[in-house]
Amino acid sequence: MTPYVSPLREAQAAQTRARILDAAIRVFGEAGYSGASLGRIANEAGVSLETVKQNGPKAALLLAGFDHAFAGSEGEGPLHTRELGEMAEELDPSELLPFLVEFVASANARVARLWPRLLEAAAGDDDVAQRLRELQANRRSDMLGAVAMFRGRGVCSSARSDGELADALSFVISPESYTQLVAEAGWSEEAYHAWLVRAVERVVLTD
Repeated sequence: MTPYVSPLREAQAAQTRARILDAAIRVFGEAGYSGASLGRIANEAGVSLETVKQNGPKAALLLAGFDHAFAGSEGEGPLHTRELGEMAEELDPSELLPFLVEFVASANARVARLWPRLLEAAAGDDDVAQRLRELQANRRSDMLGAVAMFRGRGVCSSARSDGELADALSFVISPESYTQLVAEAGWSEEAYHAWLVRAVERVVLTD
């Protein structure tokens, strides 16, 4: 017999998890990985400590929070195999680069304070380190997928290998680029956005 599933209860659980992840993002960003606690996350989210524990240990919340912040929602696998990839497939070729840059600029702004916390956690936690390697593998797949889409839609004319272009794209659109240019150098979001467009055009799409 198939157990009954309440859509309302599932929706409420999803909303609660989103609140917990939003709270975790803020707490990790402010306190760092070692300074964050499940109790503080519970207080920030306005839920019980037990509810936070049911949504995973601290390491799991950090990783889920990063995915939630960067992609806008949790999911499995590389982003280009998820809804984001489907959205890109429906665009006109001329819209692909603006779409990528808009997504990356916004995502990097959301995870700018969280990314160093993830690296901090990976340095001292084997489970987080393994999950970070998986995250980086997914990122590599996304970069290769983006290059393949640019080529397939006639946007990329570079004669360099897809692997080299994927490496260059990953470097240009990394969270570190946002941190250095916006958080540290004081660039505006608009200036960073415009730089991303120029950098991808020159470093990835053309020779």
